[in-house]
Amino acid sequence: MFAPGQEQLSKEEIRAGEIEASQTVQMAVFGGILLYLSPFAIDFARKFL
Repeated sequence: MFAPGQEQLSKEEIRAGEIEASQTVQMAVFGGILLYLSPFAIDFARKFL
């Protein structure tokens, strides 16, 4: 009924996962900020054209 437990991850694998998760969150926040600012950038560019 229950599967046996997973093997334990090494400290290096845990650290690599933490770094990857941190980078994913940072990119999501950065992408959100860019999406928020994009209409302002488009309006700014239209004024110069």
